[in-house]
Amino acid sequence: MHKIKTWFFPLLLCLLLGFLGRAQAQHSIIPQPVSLVQKTGTFTIDGNTSLQFQKSNRELAALAGYFANHVRNVSGLELPLNKKKAKTIQFTIEKLAGLGPEGYLLTVSPEAIVIKGNSRAGVFYGFQSLIQTLPAIRTNEALQVPAMEIQDEPRFGWRGMMLDVSRHFYSVEAIKQFIDLLALYKMNTFHWHLTDDEGWRLEIKKYPKLTSVGAWRQEIPGSVFYKKDSVYSASLAGKKPYTYGGYYTQEQAREVVAYAQARSITVLPEIEMPGHSAAALAAYPQFSCNQHPQAVPNATVKNAIVDNTKVNFNYCAGNDSSFIFLQDVLREVMAIFPSEYIHIGGDEVDKFYWEVCPKCQKRMQTENLKDAHELQSYFVKRMEKYLLANNKKLLGWDEILEGGLAPSATVMSWRGEKGGIEAAKQGHNVIMSPSNPLYFNRYQAGPEGEPLGAKFSLNTLDKVYAYNPHSKALSSAEAKFILGGQFAIWTEFISSVEHLEYMLLPRMPAIAESLWTPVAQKDFKSFTDRLNRWHFQGWEQRGIRFHKQYYQSRTHEGNRQ
Repeated sequence: MHKIKTWFFPLLLCLLLGFLGRAQAQHSIIPQPVSLVQKTGTFTIDGNTSLQFQKSNRELAALAGYFANHVRNVSGLELPLNKKKAKTIQFTIEKLAGLGPEGYLLTVSPEAIVIKGNSRAGVFYGFQSLIQTLPAIRTNEALQVPAMEIQDEPRFGWRGMMLDVSRHFYSVEAIKQFIDLLALYKMNTFHWHLTDDEGWRLEIKKYPKLTSVGAWRQEIPGSVFYKKDSVYSASLAGKKPYTYGGYYTQEQAREVVAYAQARSITVLPEIEMPGHSAAALAAYPQFSCNQHPQAVPNATVKNAIVDNTKVNFNYCAGNDSSFIFLQDVLREVMAIFPSEYIHIGGDEVDKFYWEVCPKCQKRMQTENLKDAHELQSYFVKRMEKYLLANNKKLLGWDEILEGGLAPSATVMSWRGEKGGIEAAKQGHNVIMSPSNPLYFNRYQAGPEGEPLGAKFSLNTLDKVYAYNPHSKALSSAEAKFILGGQFAIWTEFISSVEHLEYMLLPRMPAIAESLWTPVAQKDFKSFTDRLNRWHFQGWEQRGIRFHKQYYQSRTHEGNRQ
């Protein structure tokens, strides 16, 4: 008997520690929290549970409504607010030492759940972690939350998604669906690409033709942007063109802004200038260099010729009326969007007309500009002054570096990291959005067997997960200018919500974890395990389409913790 004891208890201890280690590893929360310690027991949300918060705090009252609504949707339970019950879910906004502005503490015991946040956003993120322990849809199973302690905060303050609605239009309801997905994964910026050559999508009351003309183009059934082969083109022969497009009223845009704000997400509007403006110039050709009439093009092609005339893609930089027009537009945009930044695009400027336009050439002489690149810099700097005068900051793609960067501009680096590195070394803020691997309109597998996508790079899930916005080319001091990262979806090939969901998921949670979780704590195997415990099945149950390469079907069913 004595011999049994000498080996039995150490073995039992090892088994117990191994079990606890597995239990801790088997939570389902994405992004991976900075610190998560599992405890003994569970908290059951039932009829004896109430939500407790400071009644006078409107932000907390709104958060209570948000969480109570989620519980109602997945269980039918109506959680009372600030009522005396045996069990409570308590949440407060208070100063938490050692955590940043979006940090939170989540403590779960069998008697209470307590969420503390440094801000409204922090409390909201605590709720998102809590939501990922509950059923994804209503199944009538008990709402049991494992006992645990989480201390958490994001690695980067900018965690964003860019959605192009110019090439294909998505309804307000669809936009809200994508915002809900962003919120679940603690992303905090929705970059709304509202204007481009193929369509102007925002109502501007002073210039109604921007939407009556600029929001619509002629398409051929079955046509796809940039498809060139003759066999494909021949298959479209004889098909009757139809009018395609749409736009958001200012009321709808404000509705989206409010919806996002309730989920701790900032909506960043992008109004393209000076290039990618063919739709606007179809509506108002007087703001172009060569003021000929043109239709809204259905594809952006460099040096495009339509009806024997080169398409106007750029505003005339030599015409003061162009700047007055854009200031009028931005005045209405700024009244809708309370974001700190306004994105002005600034990429892929086709300088053909500028180089032959008498007004542009005169501007270059007057301002002592040596080439069209410096003329572009002049254009951006002039718009920056207007934004700064209205307490807004200018954000643009990395081409705004060409000819000299505007003094306080922030750079969004898409052509790799080179532009972002250059801007950071100059002391400018940077958001990293390199097309490889953060353009989600590009294939994530295949391309055989995959829906149509861009072929420039294969942006697989593991590549997205491994991405780190802190380039090794930057010193620690320079790296402080990297605000964070952002993925983008351009919609040349993506005309349906289902296709867009497929390109988003599961790459969106992957970049969310990369931007939130400390590098040392990231683990791709753990990430895909957590996807399988809750997320894949949750999307499937809700009818959300996703890429299934790492989906292990129902092998993890019943292990939702």
